[in-house]
Amino acid sequence: MQFAKRIEPLRSNVYADMDNAKARARAAGMDIIDLSLGSSDLPASSHATEAIARSLDDPSTHGYTLFHSTKEFRDTIARWYTQKYGVEVDPETEIMPLIGCQEGTGHLPLALLDPGDFALLQDPGYPSHYGGVYLASGHVYPMPTLEENQFLPVLEDIPQQVLDRAKMMVLSYPHNPTTGIAPLSFFEKAVRFCQEHNLALIHDFPYADMGFGEVEIPSILQADRAKSVSIEFFTMSKSYNMGGFRVAYAIGNQELILALRQIKAVIDFNQYRGIINGAIAALTGPQEIIQKTVDTFRQRRDVFVNAMHRIGWQVPKPAATMYVWAKLPERWQNDSMGFTTKMVEKVGVAAAAGSGYGPSGEGYVRFALVQNTDVLEEAVRRIDRFLQIA
Repeated sequence: MQFAKRIEPLRSNVYADMDNAKARARAAGMDIIDLSLGSSDLPASSHATEAIARSLDDPSTHGYTLFHSTKEFRDTIARWYTQKYGVEVDPETEIMPLIGCQEGTGHLPLALLDPGDFALLQDPGYPSHYGGVYLASGHVYPMPTLEENQFLPVLEDIPQQVLDRAKMMVLSYPHNPTTGIAPLSFFEKAVRFCQEHNLALIHDFPYADMGFGEVEIPSILQADRAKSVSIEFFTMSKSYNMGGFRVAYAIGNQELILALRQIKAVIDFNQYRGIINGAIAALTGPQEIIQKTVDTFRQRRDVFVNAMHRIGWQVPKPAATMYVWAKLPERWQNDSMGFTTKMVEKVGVAAAAGSGYGPSGEGYVRFALVQNTDVLEEAVRRIDRFLQIA
């Protein structure tokens, strides 16, 4: 059987590869501490789950959910966004519900790229950003997102011959996997750059609330209030611990929103209306869950980082997200996949290989802080044991 060439780059995926490694380790009797996926172990708020539960007995929620039946959700999003960031949005033309941010980042390239066009993506960057471009038969120009540049791409380094064929740029801050933060001044620079080169500017924004201390986390639309080139993807997964409910939304340029709607119309409808009711309840109800979630991950960050320092691994203390991005010991600098595969096999700690996020991720490993502090300390003890025997 013959398959399309566009799926060739999709044959390897950092999460699928680690899932296979975890399965082999479990089959061999290993107890796994899973720090490989950014899937929060914290519960959703009771007022959100209660709204979903009430919907189950309402037959009007049992049918398909098309765009216009999401009006209440879109109106809620518009009020939420304006209150949070001070930018007005039109719920009819500038907002679109999504089944997770990955629907947006995966599908929007289909609306923007013709075969052979370029997308400017961060390297390292989130795998679905790359996957969407490959499915659209586009080319990726990787923008190195490196520690020496505060994890910000150097836009001036992008060759003109690439810009002549580029249609879109994807950014994501706070950044997964590096945990870097972009100031509003960088977003303003990126907006000007995309305006100058006629690029759509896509900002994937799942960690909007996941900053620690006094760190400021801006929205891209604060730098592009007219929404001239920008679209931003939000999710209920991180701030509201609703990852499994697969509910998210896009806000931004109305032409980009319309194009994404046209793609969605031939691929799927929206999620179950009861889940949308839960999302409305989450956005309009008590918001204590956000600070509680942030405080929990800040405590986990401190415990994990301090424990790693005690075993001699000087990992940085991130200012945002639920991850630690750690430079590997010298002997593993060119084999992050080997490091993570052997570590789960030998001591049962699963992490994500930096190479799975792009060539510039090689030499790093990402730990997701999705276990309680006792388990994180046990994970570090196992990591220490692995470093002694590996």
